[in-house]
Amino acid sequence: MRDLEALREQHQRRLAWMPWLYFALKPRHRAWAEAWQAEVQARLVAQETVTLGAGCFIAPDAAIFGEPGRGVVLGNRCAIAAQAFLHGPLTLGDDVSVNAGARLDGGRKGLAIGSGTRIASGAAIYAFDHGMKPDRDIKDQPVRSRGIRLGRDVWIGANAGITDGVTVGDHAVVAMGAVVTKDVPDWAIVAGVPAVVVGDRRER
Repeated sequence: MRDLEALREQHQRRLAWMPWLYFALKPRHRAWAEAWQAEVQARLVAQETVTLGAGCFIAPDAAIFGEPGRGVVLGNRCAIAAQAFLHGPLTLGDDVSVNAGARLDGGRKGLAIGSGTRIASGAAIYAFDHGMKPDRDIKDQPVRSRGIRLGRDVWIGANAGITDGVTVGDHAVVAMGAVVTKDVPDWAIVAGVPAVVVGDRRER
């Protein structure tokens, strides 16, 4: 019995870091995994201003914070992996995945993510920014927020960064390590620091 419990705990850790495996579980695992997820999600909803769609997966150590007026809303079948950080206002469509260690903060104006979008490990998406005027220290600078929108069917690569005020169009791809400071057209592939268009998905 102890061996079974240890194996199940290890399987839970595996799912937390690779949540796409949760959606492919065999029937013999699905019963305990769904019960485990029901507990994890009930605890989260009881403690934070968070709304979860049907069939979501939430890693137990994901840091998800929503306050009144700055809630976090997840559509159906979203997956939030281990050590991801989400702070509202934040809205995810259906079938959005946020992989391990990604960091998403909606600032004051919010972050909206379209259905089917994939956010890879280590991505940093912050819908706020600090001023840099020379008349005061950085710690005393005002903070602005214009909001960020990611379209549907977007892929944000590992360790990519997206700055406040940016819109990433539908079906776009942001390469690993890119820093996006300007709007990205539909279907565009962008790479570099700062990111520039390097291709079109329709031509691949």
